[in-house]
Amino acid sequence: MSVFRPGLAPTLVVLALLPLLLGLGFWQLSRAEEKHQLLAAAEALRIADPIGLASLASRPDPAWLRLRLHGHFDADHSLLLDSRIRDGKAGVELLQPFQDAGGQWVLINRGWLPWPDRRIPPAFDTPAGALDLIAWVYVPPGAAFELKHLETSGWPQLVNQVDAAGLWQHLGRDGLPLELRLEEGPAGYRTDWPVVAMGPEKHIGYAVQWFALAAALLGLFIYYGLRKGRENNNEPSTRHA
Repeated sequence: MSVFRPGLAPTLVVLALLPLLLGLGFWQLSRAEEKHQLLAAAEALRIADPIGLASLASRPDPAWLRLRLHGHFDADHSLLLDSRIRDGKAGVELLQPFQDAGGQWVLINRGWLPWPDRRIPPAFDTPAGALDLIAWVYVPPGAAFELKHLETSGWPQLVNQVDAAGLWQHLGRDGLPLELRLEEGPAGYRTDWPVVAMGPEKHIGYAVQWFALAAALLGLFIYYGLRKGRENNNEPSTRHA
């Protein structure tokens, strides 16, 4: 009859690693559920009727809200958000100040532009005159935007991260500290932003990997313990004269 004798050191290793691997697996499953809820909430808000800019102040959580805007772009103070990759191609996102008819300034992301040759500035144009737009509020996960090294001259400016509040302070304007992302239309470029950087299916895949590692560790531990038990059973008894 086989005896299970894994030994002290392997037992301590398994006791340390097995809860960690299982914990990582369940954490990835919880992240997948969070992403499912986020996608569902975003979709519900994205298909809702747009509200006026004046109604935004009464909403405690503005993320994904659709807004109806009427006003004009400021073509003189554009920002190019660098290192935006789409379909494996390098590019930038174009952000421009927009003044609503009520006088409120907002920062609108008009979408992605290709930038294949960094020796040549990306080409874009700005619609003139009053425009009717639909945009939605983008609230980045984690830390708020930061505006790194905003220069005092030279527009458009190339930035890596954006702080809308810092931009308004720099320009001396009263503006919302939010980024609005333009919906598809004549004033937009490529506006098919993903709601989340990593979808639920990725988290589920990672969870399966962590659980598989936990199962492999437990299987090796059982195999090693049974083998050591058989080896101990097969050792000849030592007789003392």
